[in-house]
Amino acid sequence: MTVYFIGAGPGAADLITVRGARTLAAAPVCLYAGSLVPRELLAECPADARLIDTSRLNLDEIVAEFTRAHEAGLDVARLHSGDPSIFSAVAEQMRRLDAAGIPYEVVPGVPAFAAAAAALKRELTVPTVGQTVILTRIAQQATPMPPGEDLTTLGRSGALLVLHLATRYVDRVVEELLPHYGADCPVAVVAMASRPDELILRGTLTDIAEQVKAAGLVRTAVIVVGRTLVAEQFRDSHLYSAERDRHVC
Repeated sequence: MTVYFIGAGPGAADLITVRGARTLAAAPVCLYAGSLVPRELLAECPADARLIDTSRLNLDEIVAEFTRAHEAGLDVARLHSGDPSIFSAVAEQMRRLDAAGIPYEVVPGVPAFAAAAAALKRELTVPTVGQTVILTRIAQQATPMPPGEDLTTLGRSGALLVLHLATRYVDRVVEELLPHYGADCPVAVVAMASRPDELILRGTLTDIAEQVKAAGLVRTAVIVVGRTLVAEQFRDSHLYSAERDRHVC
């Protein structure tokens, strides 16, 4: 058997990859994060599949389900929202599976930041304006940030920032970024990206906090901060330049 960590995408059920949907449709056991994964995706599971909502389970209980399936020789689809590579808590699960000798594979998905960029109709990397994107969060009640990864330090780079799990603390985000980005720096907040109730807020570091509070956003949103959000006057890329020699590999 194999445990398949599947990126379910940012919210819309049809944003799961073809590989993810096929894997889900073939797995007799499915563990899913009920608070984040769209229920419509469960319709892809076999009619007789064992469905387990992990939203109220701890790590030991989740691993126990993996072990039970392993002993029965049953493949497991482990559905995570977004993409498993960031802020998904799969590393600790994979560590447990390694220790237990249980095989696993990872099926990537559409991450929340990509869905947010699509909703904003923006490329996050723009020639001569910004070529770096930092995906991060802030430490509050969750796991502390490692040394050197606090928002003040990261903000000194001036790179485009995408903050997950931070709307509840938007005042702190603004306070720490203002000295580095300036009051007029563009900011966008995308909540429930790709879902029917998607909400987009646009502003600057001056007014975004009030907008977030007025909208009552506390979760399932990303904050995007940086100049590429409104960039219009920029150089065309070399990729499609008429001056580029296309005979050179």
